[in-house]
Amino acid sequence: MTSDGPTPVLVRQGEVFDVSAIAATVAQFLAQWPESGAQGGVSLGRLEDFDFAPVWEREGKDTLLSPIDLQVVKAAGVTFAVSAVERVIEERARGDADKAQAIRNDLSERIGGDIRAVVPGSESAMKLKEALITEGLWSQYLEVAIGPDAEVFTKSPVLSTVGWGEEVGVRSDSTWNNPEPEVVLVVTADGRTVGATLGNDVNLRCFEGRSALLLGKAKDNNASCALGPFIRLFDDGFTIDDVRSAVLDLKIDGPEGYELTGRSSMDQISRDPLELVRQAMSEHHYPDGFVLMLGTLFAPTQDRDVAGRGFTHKVGDIVRVNTPKLGRLENRVNTSKDARAWVFGITALMQNLAARGLLKGGKPARTDAA
Repeated sequence: MTSDGPTPVLVRQGEVFDVSAIAATVAQFLAQWPESGAQGGVSLGRLEDFDFAPVWEREGKDTLLSPIDLQVVKAAGVTFAVSAVERVIEERARGDADKAQAIRNDLSERIGGDIRAVVPGSESAMKLKEALITEGLWSQYLEVAIGPDAEVFTKSPVLSTVGWGEEVGVRSDSTWNNPEPEVVLVVTADGRTVGATLGNDVNLRCFEGRSALLLGKAKDNNASCALGPFIRLFDDGFTIDDVRSAVLDLKIDGPEGYELTGRSSMDQISRDPLELVRQAMSEHHYPDGFVLMLGTLFAPTQDRDVAGRGFTHKVGDIVRVNTPKLGRLENRVNTSKDARAWVFGITALMQNLAARGLLKGGKPARTDAA
């Protein structure tokens, strides 16, 4: 956020505080939360006084980075019934959007109602699984949608996420790609879920549709994960129940005048957010904590250029994800090849913090079990 290097800040009642002297990284600050928040910090002024601007308008403006740093970026997939159906479509269409609509209609008609009513891992889920296997409709995506184990994967490397106003990237050789607007939980090393932010889990449906083994290429590319604008920490005015009831609105404005809107309602998620955290935590090896993208209900099918071909991103699309209690995440689409290269890694961060004298006297992270 400053010209010297990335600086963790705390916004309290509209005032921005530089807390880098308390904790050199966001991960360290959250590991000490709430004690770290009681120590003040250096006031930088009112939030409305900062001249934040997106990268496509930024010349000498303030930069709002991704609100995380050393946390591992995890994601839970197929957490909504609609997304389960869409993943089966991807699998069967093999990345061919022309085949997708017929499969979508058939599958939704035959299992859409049942899959929304079933509790993952329950006896009724296992009965539904048996019936779908008999009918030749079973899929690896339905396994993680209604089976006992959620799909949890590593979305992107440490320090690779982009923030509000940055470009998000899709592979230049992708022909079918979507935004995925999501709520993202922030978890400390000891398993405490301390807050939430917004995320865009950019996905290449043509890659994942050809094979689930291409998930890495579909999900992890330069600039393919956006988070922000801020982490809202849990307190009396914002709790996990607000996450459970959140409604995310998405709007895409294309350079040719195309518009698409969508909505994702967290009350339709198949597994409770804290159950997904428990499964992501697993046997625990996140010394700097992690963030967990909770999945999305949004699966765009609106045609863009050709009837029956559905939606895919174009370079220049402006993507806005918002919900009242977490703000708005705004990014512009580019190819991963042409988006700003990710060069500021862990070594660069440590060298920067050392040069600024911020690695001295830091408190160790909490290590007590949750």
